Amino acid sequence: MRHGLRGRKLNRTRAHRRALFANLASSLITYEQIKTTLPKAKDLRPIVEKLITLGKRGDLHARRQAHAVLRNDDVVKKLFDALAKRYASRQGGYTRVLKAGFRYGDMAPMGVIELIDRDPAAKPKAPKQEEAEGEGAAA
Repeated sequence: MRHGLRGRKLNRTRAHRRALFANLASSLITYEQIKTTLPKAKDLRPIVEKLITLGKRGDLHARRQAHAVLRNDDVVKKLFDALAKRYASRQGGYTRVLKAGFRYGDMAPMGVIELIDRDPAAKPKAPKQEEAEGEGAAA
């Protein structure tokens, strides 16, 4: 029986799931908006919410706990400096999950998970936009 067990297995081992969500959380904090499958986005939300709460706490132990999950100094720095200040007055609900249709190859439901009040400059440009700008500058 699965009494009291939360989250989906996502057809992965425990170690693979931990690594997957660490990478997704790191990407979400870095770019502030990512596109992934809907079940992964829904399971990622509580992980990122807890990390932002750690960032708001701001002490050394919280920083070490966040680093244990994220394993990236730059991401932890952004979490504790930029995001903690941005969400200082908010009492939770730092992320939103939006449905984004279905993936072409296997019809998997896709979703966009983003931070509330995100910085649009944090999102990277699409590869096609970069190529178009590169061609315009060369011509």
